[in-house]
Amino acid sequence: MRIAYVNTDAGVPPFGQKGCSVHVQEVIRGFLAKGHAVDLFTTVLGGQAPPGLEAVRVVQLPSVPKEDRALREQAALAANTQVRATLQREGPYSMVYERCALWSFAGMEYAQAAGVPGVLEVNAPLVDEQAAHRGLVDRPAAEQAALRTFSAARILAAVSEEVADYLERYPQARGRVRVVPNGVDVARFEPGLEPALAAAPGTFTVGFVGTLKPWHGLPVLADAFLELRKQVPNVRLLIVGDGPERSALEARLRAGGADPATILTGAVAPAQIPGLLASMNVAVAPYPQTSTFYFSPLKVYEYMAAGLPVVASRIGQLSGLIEDNVNGLLCSPGNAGELAQALARLNREPALRLRLGQAARATVERDHTWSGVVTRLLDLAEPPDCGSPARPARQVREGRAQFD
Repeated sequence: MRIAYVNTDAGVPPFGQKGCSVHVQEVIRGFLAKGHAVDLFTTVLGGQAPPGLEAVRVVQLPSVPKEDRALREQAALAANTQVRATLQREGPYSMVYERCALWSFAGMEYAQAAGVPGVLEVNAPLVDEQAAHRGLVDRPAAEQAALRTFSAARILAAVSEEVADYLERYPQARGRVRVVPNGVDVARFEPGLEPALAAAPGTFTVGFVGTLKPWHGLPVLADAFLELRKQVPNVRLLIVGDGPERSALEARLRAGGADPATILTGAVAPAQIPGLLASMNVAVAPYPQTSTFYFSPLKVYEYMAAGLPVVASRIGQLSGLIEDNVNGLLCSPGNAGELAQALARLNREPALRLRLGQAARATVERDHTWSGVVTRLLDLAEPPDCGSPARPARQVREGRAQFD
């Protein structure tokens, strides 16, 4: 097939270093690995093509000018006309795959008009998220744009049950929503990989990877680490990533006297992640309690692929991915004391660390590879056999996703 991958979100650089960038790269790699040609339509690129993506043809879409918010919204909405014309000029395509973006509906409407599958990847309730965190002037127009793209898509691929529930609030989406969680390239995390930041013998390293943002539970992690140091003196905290919470996190750790035992790497390229994970004894995902947890955290899949024991909050998709005391440990969201106790237990019990890490890797090898994710996306894009009724969305979603 010839596939158009459409990305109009300026905050998602396909060739960048962010988690969303990795997601784009891995889906495209999956399409290429199955013999399909991919044209990438994007407003921003983020760097040179990563290894394996050199064959991807890039088509530049118009960028939205950095003016006041209302003018930016109008420009983003108006850009749909040019995006549609660009797809028509560069086509025809066998399939259109679009990462859902605020204001964008051209990709799915082009696919619908062309009579080819349109798969819409939905990672978040974007209108709600924009209004809550960044500001939204014309919410009715944003909702209308969402309705247009939801209506035109053949399949809406939600990364979590929570995102699927959001989508099914819209009658225009019902019956075409399917849950396809994120995945991981297990081959990047080979056992026995050399640590990038080796610790002194006997040091217990607690690790975190991700953008340092408020919803990642970094104050909980800091408090848990300060408590852990009272029980395990020879311990260090390795934080990989950068973001708006970095200064507050550093101040909290410094105030607790943990500055000498802390390493913050800042933002790193995806290629560096395996070696940094190999430098950890345990990895954490300390999400706080929230009623809007809709994530499918890439970091956790990578922790598991690296064979690390994972300590995560018992929330959202993590409650199903992590089976407590089988392939990881679960803690109450926002409970620093419980997190500290789980980490102390893993320090005391190296055999438990090994068992949980091995089970974690086996879980993602079996159920959550990017190859499997892409296979499922392509299967979903195929129309149902004539005379064979489509299964209801909820029925499909409740079945266990066996990707490989």
